[in-house]
Amino acid sequence: MANELTTSGDGLRLFFTDDVYLVKEAESQQIPDSLPIEPVQVKVAATVAAAPPEYKFLGNNKRNILILVNDPLHEVSDEKGRELLRKIVKSVSLSANDFALLNYHQYPDSSYAQLMAHFTSTIVFAFGVSSQQLGLPVHPENVVVREGEVMLIFSAELKRLEADMEGKKALWGSLKKLGL
Repeated sequence: MANELTTSGDGLRLFFTDDVYLVKEAESQQIPDSLPIEPVQVKVAATVAAAPPEYKFLGNNKRNILILVNDPLHEVSDEKGRELLRKIVKSVSLSANDFALLNYHQYPDSSYAQLMAHFTSTIVFAFGVSSQQLGLPVHPENVVVREGEVMLIFSAELKRLEADMEGKKALWGSLKKLGL
């Protein structure tokens, strides 16, 4: 019988799709020559990535615009915060069909990469969600920034922004630069 042992890395990759590690034991055992295949003790380390959550969001996301809010008590915000968000959305001529509105408080471990994989956004508005929470470098508030092909604006939480006239002015200036 021919020796069926292969040490070729390319050949082994056909049979082992997960990482394979050879584990050397302190004492090696003698294996009789009559066995056709040398036994090798392998340990397969399976990398299990956590499945991204099933995001519950409002809107239809037809224009790939993601709006993140961060409110532990409400689905979106209190009444004043919701009214401010309606004005912001209306000021850039968006409707609920155009965007996905997600309360980030319900998914605090979601990274920017996970959100982009799910929503494939071209524009992100983040109200009360910082760039660091998403695993991104520090970005200033109320300024249009880019991460690859995605334009982002990070701003204060809606309730706080509603009371901040200077913050609203800065946000409005940035919204006009988007050209929506």
